[in-house]
Amino acid sequence: MIDLSGRVAVITGASRGIGRAIAMVLAAQGAKVVVNYRANAEAANEIVQAITAKGGEAVTVQADVRSADEVARLIQAALDRFGRLDILVNNAGTTRDTLLVRMQEADWDLVLDTNLKGTFHCTKAVQRVMIKQRYGRIINITSVAGLAGNAGQANYAAAKAGIIGFTKSVAKEVGSRGITVNAVAPGYVPTDLTADLPPALIAEAVSKTPLGRPGAPEDIAYAVAFLASEEAGFITGQVLSVDGGLVMQ
Repeated sequence: MIDLSGRVAVITGASRGIGRAIAMVLAAQGAKVVVNYRANAEAANEIVQAITAKGGEAVTVQADVRSADEVARLIQAALDRFGRLDILVNNAGTTRDTLLVRMQEADWDLVLDTNLKGTFHCTKAVQRVMIKQRYGRIINITSVAGLAGNAGQANYAAAKAGIIGFTKSVAKEVGSRGITVNAVAPGYVPTDLTADLPPALIAEAVSKTPLGRPGAPEDIAYAVAFLASEEAGFITGQVLSVDGGLVMQ
């Protein structure tokens, strides 16, 4: 049983899908959780209520990770409430899928700004805190699209591949300060983010998954919980694919 008692975790984009599952699982393991959301306050509050109903501690903080100022406010709110910050999960993300020939610059910018620049803003914002503590766990949610590419997702795959390079670089910068930086690459997981995928594409993804099923948000959450734990203290700069074998490196 992973024990995160006494740890404080900030999860970005935690009002739904994989982020929601991560918040619930980390709280169940004993962490105090900051549920970040951009727009869906009702969903974020429901997660906090579910966590507190089970005896956990959680708080919602609205912030758009595309803004450095809003991210600074998010991190300060976590520190004001809980006094420390041990775990950062960079989960916030979005898609604007279309073939490159039809892709608008705004679609490119939105996806890169949310997925990649948001990860930059949040990771930079927690560094001084974690360096001072000489302890930290940073887990970035990437994607198998960042490992293998995906037609119709040039913007998303570029952002997620960028997160992988970012993860490895930052891991080398902060390892001597007791901070680990890793990434989790989900395969196909049914969430609001993937709800608009064509049925044929979903069927193809499942058919190419050796375990023969789509992932569940909890599959990703348990991997994140492991990387946030003491047991993963000698793991850094790695990409853990949680994809049922869809993309084997």
